[in-house]
Amino acid sequence: MEKQRYCGVNKIRYINLCIVEFGKRNGMPSAQAFNYLNAYKGFSFLDRNYAAEHLLPLEDTLTDLADYCRRHGGTMA
Repeated sequence: MEKQRYCGVNKIRYINLCIVEFGKRNGMPSAQAFNYLNAYKGFSFLDRNYAAEHLLPLEDTLTDLADYCRRHGGTMA
């Protein structure tokens, strides 16, 4: 049980990092980045692919995230 909680906390921290860095990369505040990722299924991508994505360089994850959101109607690069 404790290991699952620890993994959940790590995933939450990682997703938070991705929100902040995605916003910086695209010149938007974190709240706007959150809304964008929510609207274009970015959180679903991060949740489903956490096991692989958190092992990659952050820039690769941000690129994958932007590509996924774009396939779901987003317009950010």
